[in-house]
Amino acid sequence: MTATIDIGRGPDGQAIGIDLAELLATRLLVQGNSGSGKSHLLRRLLEECAGQVQQIIIDPEGDFVTLADAFGHVVIDAGAYSPREIEALAARVRQHRASVVLALDELEVEAQIRCAALFLTVLFDAPREHWYPALVVVDEAQMFAPAAAGEMNDETRRLTLSAMTNLMCRGRKRGLAGIVATQRLAKLAKNVAAEASNFLMGRTFLDIDMQRAADLLGMDRRQAERIRDLQRGQFLGLGPAISRRPVAVQVGAVRTAGRGGGQGLIPLPQAEEGAMEALLTDRLAEAAAQTQPVRRVPPPPQPRADLEEALAQPRVLPEVTPTATPVDTPAAPAPRPIAPPPASDGGSIEDVVREIALAEGATYRPAASLFRDFAIRCRQQGIASAHVDIARFRRLFAFAISGMDQIDEAARTIIAQAAAGVDDDMLAPYLAILIAAHCGHAMPDEEELGRLYGSASPSRVRRLLDHLERQGRIVVREDFGGERSITVPALPAAA
Repeated sequence: MTATIDIGRGPDGQAIGIDLAELLATRLLVQGNSGSGKSHLLRRLLEECAGQVQQIIIDPEGDFVTLADAFGHVVIDAGAYSPREIEALAARVRQHRASVVLALDELEVEAQIRCAALFLTVLFDAPREHWYPALVVVDEAQMFAPAAAGEMNDETRRLTLSAMTNLMCRGRKRGLAGIVATQRLAKLAKNVAAEASNFLMGRTFLDIDMQRAADLLGMDRRQAERIRDLQRGQFLGLGPAISRRPVAVQVGAVRTAGRGGGQGLIPLPQAEEGAMEALLTDRLAEAAAQTQPVRRVPPPPQPRADLEEALAQPRVLPEVTPTATPVDTPAAPAPRPIAPPPASDGGSIEDVVREIALAEGATYRPAASLFRDFAIRCRQQGIASAHVDIARFRRLFAFAISGMDQIDEAARTIIAQAAAGVDDDMLAPYLAILIAAHCGHAMPDEEELGRLYGSASPSRVRRLLDHLERQGRIVVREDFGGERSITVPALPAAA
């Protein structure tokens, strides 16, 4: 099957088209400075071939999500899914031939790059029976295939360059036709740009970008000056899917619009003298004191069995507080249960431990120093403490700082049994997690877990959670937006 999609008009008013079948085999590179009309060109191309071929759009600015309303694309909000879910979604996109927009605009730049790289890698690694033809459009490609490392760490750069190179170099045999758009050719990795056989070059002013564009179009230095004179929406096209000789094209109109701000001039609001200043400063201190909204939203439920059903249904956000869910964990030897501290009525060992725990910075002090303080206080108050060794003290201290005295006796017993066998240094943060899950409270954040763990290092807290997860005591789920949820298999399902 052959099809020609109309992208605009030439200088003499003739229609300029792109052979879709040839495009699938030869790939496309679009270049132009900001404001030259790259996004408009991509939108025109996507609208004209919608329904004829599967479309997969990597959208770092969330500009193409409006295609969903007119053409039925499925929008994947990348920030709402974990890395494993992104990989599962990519596999289902290839399996079900769904046209999708991977919206990355809610993520930080490095998270955008890692998410797109994971998604593209799974598209490329799909089983042979799912190698259906698809256009893979990557906007702002210089982010995902940079010519230089910049501030990106080595692992991320290796991951994203591998994914983009596979798409442009080896994707054709797997049905993937890469369409990459970039503001600057000099910032795009050469091995990615060189694999495209079709080019649409828009306005650019820097000599290095202009010369590279002219080289790709087969133009000499004098002819390259034309690139600088192009107007918004005008491109020079060349390639087997477009024309055997460079041809100028004015991109046609589109039916959908992006979510960016308007480009035209808008009259400024009229205000009396001093009124605008009053609008800016009225109740300013009160507004500044308000709590800023959290950018990320809680993660959604796991994807359903079918991609279209999973993404088309209204998304019901779960409560932030995780609930206990059973998981398969290896059987561990039954350790001795931790006896919860009895309710104190004054002058007891538990009271002394509680006093120490309430002191500022207590959790950051060495256990030996805390134990010496405990022994001195017991002697001063005439409380017998010889039967409490340092191991017993550390557990009593963990109970005191975790908030166990704030819950009822029955809950303390359940939580103490669930925490049996946990290492002394991890007991306090794990108890706090158990209490939150059992009582239906929000999970302690990273800062609170660090305080209970006695460390101000976020990486140590993450290693703590990883260790607890490897032991099968918790299940951690973290999306690309940084939102973390924790479930506790050790608690009864009815908790």
